[in-house]
Amino acid sequence: MNHYGMLANIRAHSLMVGRVAGLLGSALNRAGLELSLELIISGALLHDIAKTQALGLNELRHDELGRDICLAHGFDELAEIVGQHVMLRDGLPKRCAEKEIVYYADKRVLHDRVVDLDARQAYVLERYSKGDQAMHQRIRDNFSQARLVEERLFCLLDFAPEAVAERVKQSGLDGWPEVSNG
Repeated sequence: MNHYGMLANIRAHSLMVGRVAGLLGSALNRAGLELSLELIISGALLHDIAKTQALGLNELRHDELGRDICLAHGFDELAEIVGQHVMLRDGLPKRCAEKEIVYYADKRVLHDRVVDLDARQAYVLERYSKGDQAMHQRIRDNFSQARLVEERLFCLLDFAPEAVAERVKQSGLDGWPEVSNG
């Protein structure tokens, strides 16, 4: 995060996505799945590694650049997760996968707050569609896929999507690095 100059607000967002993804991954493992928490949390923390570099550059997609950064550092497994956190380009995998958890967790965090998919979609539409109807439709389609992921994940869990914010809050910050402005 420091090496790539991640802004404090993007770092705070990434840390919260890490907490949400870790919560979901742990709960899914307790439900009987065999997911790598290391990949989930690392992917969540690094999902926006290229966001600062991509700010203001319309032709540069931060997910693709983030994937390239991961590959350059030899993090091949993380590259797929980072590269698909904006959109699951390969569609839903046959079995629940780490990239799905990070993708979904990112859709649930607005800045550094856990919100529902409707609130996050409204923000993304306002911030990124800028009157472009094709972009507006792509965003809506992407959030339709996020809703399918939500259904898929929570049919395995013993809590509802509405409980995620409270569960993250209850989990506290033990073991998580401090967010600094420096």
